[in-house]
Amino acid sequence: MKHVFVLDPKAFYNQLWKMDNIQDSIGQFFRTQEKADFSIQLSRYRRNAMIIIQEEKEKASSSDIINVYAIGGEEIFYDCLNAAVHFNNIQVTTVPYGEFNNFLKIFGEDKIESFKDIPLLVKGDALPTDVIRWGVNYALNFCCIGMNSAISKNAKDLKQKLNKASYVLFSKFLIFINRLMVSFNKQIAAKKYKITIDDVDYTGNYSLIHAANSPYLAGRKTGVSDATPDDGLLDIVLIKASHPLGALAATRKYSRGKRPKNCTYVQGKKMTVQSDSQMWIQLDNEHIMDTGISLSIVPQAVNILAPSGLSYPIGSILAD
Repeated sequence: MKHVFVLDPKAFYNQLWKMDNIQDSIGQFFRTQEKADFSIQLSRYRRNAMIIIQEEKEKASSSDIINVYAIGGEEIFYDCLNAAVHFNNIQVTTVPYGEFNNFLKIFGEDKIESFKDIPLLVKGDALPTDVIRWGVNYALNFCCIGMNSAISKNAKDLKQKLNKASYVLFSKFLIFINRLMVSFNKQIAAKKYKITIDDVDYTGNYSLIHAANSPYLAGRKTGVSDATPDDGLLDIVLIKASHPLGALAATRKYSRGKRPKNCTYVQGKKMTVQSDSQMWIQLDNEHIMDTGISLSIVPQAVNILAPSGLSYPIGSILAD
């Protein structure tokens, strides 16, 4: 078995000592193991991890199982996931040093720290896991279109402009203003979309479209609390457009684990969304602008490595 650790230095901004300590602990652990085959790599730019994993795969024998450990936030996990999809001999996991760690929350808040325990992860189990396909790319958690995506992108841009201390100091005020401004923007909060889910038409004006493979978004459990990443289905919620404060209230309620009355909930295997103008789209930690997107669920496309004893909760409805 080969172990590949891919670190994202950006996740340790102003804390490079912590990254050095992680590398030291990995080396110390494997030096006590017989026939240890491991490497520690730094991802220098977006998608660099995909190149690293491909090179490591080429060096391994065809019979080798390759464990990939994405150390950092959701950006590095996304890149490693896309390198591992559809390869039966690659198992991927995240060692969480990011802000939200949305995917790991499905195991329980008290289990997230166990993913930082390298010896525990090394001896873990692989969980066959569904992924969301969009073009040649794959997302693990969700696709969001509309208000929440715009709010997330604005917040991300603001963090890059301000230093960390300033953002933390004014975060509550800035988050409120951001949400308020988005809710009063009709091109975001009351946009018309042409939507088909498993060839059924759901065209209309919506504030938020959420296609979920797991229940967490921006660190909170959403109104699709039963969504599980191994049932072969997308859990999809369409929140209908209303007046600005109504849209704000509905999306806030949904982000706190409840479904507002003005929403449609459906499970499906594929979805297409189109609009006459650019849509605000978020797939995991990726933000894009486009006039159309096609999504589909790919059952058991990747093996996610988790500490032994952990498993996904049982979904309310299983795929045929």
